Formats: sequence, C-alpha cells, structure tokens
Amino acid sequence: MMRQYELVERVKRYNPSADEALLNRAYVYAMMAHGNQKRASGDLFFGHPLEVAAILTELKLDDATIAAAVLHDTVEDTEATLDEINKTFGPQIGALVDGLTKIKRLDLVSKRAAQGENFRKLLLAIADDVRVLLVKLADRLHNMRTLQFMTPEKRKRIAEETLEIYAPLAGRMGIQEMREELEDLSFQNLDPEAYEAINRHLHELTLKSEKLVEEIEQDLTAKLKAQGIEASVSGRQKRPYSIWRKMERKSVSFEQLSDIFGFRIIVDTVDECYRTLGVVHTSWPMVPGRYKDYISTPKQNDYRSIHTTVIGPGSQRVELQIRTLEMDEVAEYGIAAHALYKEGINGNSRLANESRAYQWLRRTIDLLAEGDNPEEFLEHTKLELFHDQVFCFTPKGRLIALPRGATPIDFAYAVHTDVGNTAVGCKINGRMSPLLTELQNGDEVEIIRAEGQTPPAAWESLVVTGKARASIRRATRAAVRRQYTGLGHQILERAFERANRPFSDEKLKGALPRLARASMEDVLAAVGRGEMFSGDVVRAVYPDYKDERRAGADGQSAKPNGAAKDGSGDHASGGIPIRGLNPDMPIRFSPEGGAVPGDRIVGILTPGEGVTIYPIQSPSLAAYDNEPDRWIDVRWDLETHDPQRFPARIKLQSINEPGSLAQIAQVIADHDGNIDNVAMKRRTQDFTDVTIDLTVWDLKHLNAIIAELRAKRVVSRVDRVTG
Repeated sequence: MMRQYELVERVKRYNPSADEALLNRAYVYAMMAHGNQKRASGDLFFGHPLEVAAILTELKLDDATIAAAVLHDTVEDTEATLDEINKTFGPQIGALVDGLTKIKRLDLVSKRAAQGENFRKLLLAIADDVRVLLVKLADRLHNMRTLQFMTPEKRKRIAEETLEIYAPLAGRMGIQEMREELEDLSFQNLDPEAYEAINRHLHELTLKSEKLVEEIEQDLTAKLKAQGIEASVSGRQKRPYSIWRKMERKSVSFEQLSDIFGFRIIVDTVDECYRTLGVVHTSWPMVPGRYKDYISTPKQNDYRSIHTTVIGPGSQRVELQIRTLEMDEVAEYGIAAHALYKEGINGNSRLANESRAYQWLRRTIDLLAEGDNPEEFLEHTKLELFHDQVFCFTPKGRLIALPRGATPIDFAYAVHTDVGNTAVGCKINGRMSPLLTELQNGDEVEIIRAEGQTPPAAWESLVVTGKARASIRRATRAAVRRQYTGLGHQILERAFERANRPFSDEKLKGALPRLARASMEDVLAAVGRGEMFSGDVVRAVYPDYKDERRAGADGQSAKPNGAAKDGSGDHASGGIPIRGLNPDMPIRFSPEGGAVPGDRIVGILTPGEGVTIYPIQSPSLAAYDNEPDRWIDVRWDLETHDPQRFPARIKLQSINEPGSLAQIAQVIADHDGNIDNVAMKRRTQDFTDVTIDLTVWDLKHLNAIIAELRAKRVVSRVDRVTG
C-alpha cells in the first residue's frame, strides 16, 4: 500500500507547487474513515482509493482531483458525511466526492433500469465537472485490475459493462492508454482462451521480429537525421483486444494481419511532421488508401497525428504515426492533457477554453438526457454515444442517431417502422441518392414512400440496426404469407373449375371446421405452401364430390425417381406422375438450384417441354405470377425403400488460404453429399465466392451440410440457392 509521503512525492514530480497539506489531510482522513475495512482480495480497503489516486497522478492531474480520488468512497462506504468533507476540504472537493457518491448509491448494474439511471447521473455529473469522469475511469481501471477476486458472475457483468461503456467513454475523451488497458482486461475476463492464444502469438511474433523492428527504427531515424530532423522513433505492437476485434471484423486469421507492429515518430513542430511525411513517402512506396491527416482535421476527441502505411525494409508493411510531443500527450492522456482545471481561479473550476472532446460530450449529454426512461437512456448511450456513430436529421430537424455504416434504410426504420416498410427512395441533403448510401454526420435525410410497398428480404442483410432487421423480417414473413395465400387462391379456383363446382369465399368459410383451420387465409396459405391439397378442400366444401381421376392418396403428386444429378435432365411420367397431365409428360428440376424432398414445391408447365419443379421460395417463380394457368399443384410422394438423390446448389464465401476448398469438400464428403460442379470467383484479396452443385437425400440432409460448413473457420457465409 502506498505511503503518505509517496503520494505527495508522486504529485510533486509534475507539480512542484502541490498543496502538501491538502494531500496529507486527505490521506489521513480517508485512512481513519476506512479503518480495517477489507476488499474481496483480503487487502485493506484503503489501498483501493490510494491506487485510484496513483492512476490519476500518471495523468498529472491537479491536487483537488487527487484528493477527491483518495476520498471518493468515504461518504458511500464509511460513517463520514458530505458536510464533513465540505468543511474539511472545501466545496470544490466536496462537489467531486458528492458526484461520485450519488453514482455509487445507485450502482445496481445487475438491474437494467438501475444501471441506466446510474449512468444517466454519471453523465450529468460529468457535464458539471469532467474530473468526475476521470476519477470514475481510474476507479473502474483499478477494479478491473483486481477483478480476479470476484465471483465468475460478477467478473462477467463488470467486464461486459466496462467493454460496452467505460472503455469507449475513455476513448471518446481521448485517453487511449486507459481505454486500451480497460479493453484488454475486459477481454481477458470475458474470453480468457482467445486472450491467451493471441498473447502467445504476439510473444512468438515479437521474438521473430525483434531485429526487424530495431532495423526499421534505426533506418527511419537515420533518414530523418540526414534531412536535419531530430526525431524519436519507437516501435509498438497492437494490443490483444485490438487484434481480436480486427480479426473478427475482417474475418481473417492472426497470420493474415499485416499491421501488428506500428511505429511512432515524435518531432518538434508541425512543419517537421509534414517534412517527415515527405521523407517517408520518398524513401518507401506508400500503401494507397492508408494515409490520413488528423493534424489539419483533428478527431472529435482532439486527437491529432498523421497516419500512413508504407512498404518498408524487407517488403514489410510499416504503419507510421507522425506527431509532435504535445500531440502525443493529448493522444495518450486525452482530456487530462489539456490541464483544464487549476486551483485558485476565483473558485470557478471550468476554464473558458474547454477541449473539443468535452464540448462534444456536453452537447451529446444534453441530447441524451431527454430520454423517456433509464433503460432507453442506457440503450441510446451504448449504441449511439460510445460506438462509432453518425447523427442525421429529418427535414423537420429531428435528430436521428445511428451506428457508423448506417444507410437511409436504417434511418427510415429509426423514424418509424411504417416509414421503413414503405420506403422506395431518399434524398440526402436535397439530392436523390441510393437507399444504400452510407450516411455521414450532419446529413439531412428525406425518405420517399410508396403505400403498398413491401421491403425486399435482401434488405435484412444490408442494414446495421437491430430495429431495421427485425422490422424487415416481420414484413418479409407477412409478404410471403400473402404470396402463399394468393397462390392458394389460384390453385383452388382451378381445382373447383376442374371439378365443375362453384367456388366462393362464403362456401370455403363454411368448410373451415372440416378443414381444421381458423380462417380462410390459413386455408389458402396452407394450400399455397403445399401443406393442404386442393382436392381435400373441394371434398370439404362438397362432401359428395368424387374425383374419378384420383390416383393414390390424392393424385396431385410429383414423384421424382432417378433425378439427373445436374438438376436439368428430363424424366418420363413414371418418375413424376402429375394428375391431369399426360403420363408421358417430361419432368425436370429448376436448373438454378434444383429442389429436394422437404421443400414445398410447385410445377411450372412449359408447352412442348414439360414441367419444371421449383421450391416454393424460388425467386424464379415471380416470372410466372401473371400466368396462373402454367402453375401445377404438385407434391412429393417418395418410396422409402427406393431412396434417391436430388439436386441442390449452395453459395459460400471462403477465406483465401491454402486448404480452404479441401476443408469445404471434406465436410460435404463426410456428410455423404455428392459434389457435381464447383465454380469459384475471387471477390477480394481475402475472400472467394464458391458455388457448389451437389446432390443430397432431402432437405434435412442439405441443412446438416450447410450447418457444418457455417461452423468452419474458413467459411464466412453459406446460403442455399433456390433459383
């Protein structure tokens, strides 16, 4: 545990005129207040506020903040009162302790509403004095460093909260070193196996690359010195969580990452930053698209630096950050590096010249503080404040906050579900734009609507918000049901016409009890899906009806025997007998994906060619919507003693690495599937599109193969093609 004189010495290293008496008084007061209280580790509780204070001395914070850190748990966890703190240490420190105490009193994060209310109060306290945030972050960092003494349930909850809230908040305030440590500690507790695996890889890579890093440092230093630029060059490897997140985001393996090591070049002036960039770019070829100038255009959190990537010594990709010493301090310590708070400024703790990061945080807090309830507030802050986000506006000025990468489709659903469902176009800043345009901060978006429009199912994979995905899924299900209902209605009209019996909605409603369905729509949808056969409906409406042409159980059956493996071969009616057709009618499967037992199927009649069998969900069927006479009501009627294989097609994206195709083929072989054809097309440097025609026993067999492929690391996506 840190001694009293050690705390004072830490502060005096960066602030020789520190108020020793204040620091000593805070130390003694907190030590006596906490007495023999113990933490979960068995250590004296007083050691915790001292460690929080020590973390803040690394950020070189003022005496009042250090004293508040030492005292921050006294009112909450001891007999000390806020009045005593105010009298002993003054209203400035009292306000800081009070802000943190209010938060602690509500810190019931196991309950979502309490967590939201707690966090709302934290942000409102920060809006009054940013030092509340700095103490809170240091408090959370020390708790994360000692998390191993908590129960597994508490470790998981605290680590998740840290990763979702406190680490991003530290990043927003520009305190990168703290953000990275919070992320790594959370990662270590949430996924220890992945953390250890990446650490092991990093250790091996460090041993192998030690000489290369040293060579690059020396080479850069020498080239800059030759141009009269004195620079400090240091190599630095990415942190485990940063590597893991990039692997997840890009679906790549550790070995495929090319920028695990980066180099920081610290120079004296802004002019030298740009001169250094010139030296680097004239010495080595730059990687296109990897140059960013955050000096001329700083980030929202005041971060300033030049980023570039070049092909350096040994054809190695080298990521460089070029900045001045002052920029480096802001990059590491963020808002704390601005020294916003000094003592003795007429009792006013806020200087007029606040940092951009703090101004931005205060404006955002003002917007979010108007949330209806604590749970909404917490959801908004997690999704919109801390993750990369964009803020857009409706034509009437309503603010819509969305995750980075959101499109006008996400915007439409954020406004209202009906707006999203009926969206057909948009204007961005007054100009017609595609609905898939990525939105930028400050965009004004106007959604163009058309009543009766249904969102395409493909939108579900293109949007980034959960609300949009769920709404599109619901609308798609409703549209599919309407399609089945329409198809069922057409099938029944033709069935009643063949039976020479009148068909009406009223007669069908009267037969609902005999059909065991609650509504007419249920009957029509069941017929459209192939779950109920049209002949059964005719007999339910007209019990005296006899179908003389009826064969087998129903006579409207498709019975594929010996289907061609490529899905396009013709078969005589002995293979697929269909009621009402010539027994010699040739049958084929959809050439774009085939059909397998378990699919709901429909036949399309082509005069002179025969009948083509499609799964009911096939997009190709849309071409025949206006030709109901070509639709044939068919179903499977397989002989269990004579199993057959049937054609199917799958499309997948695989990672470009040796052996990936072999792994895919092995999965299909292990599951008794038969590959007929493979087509490959390189999508990007990292991914390949693979289309596979195969034959399987039935839908269950096909789904098992797809599920196993999805579990493979080398496969990023698998979908069935249905034509």
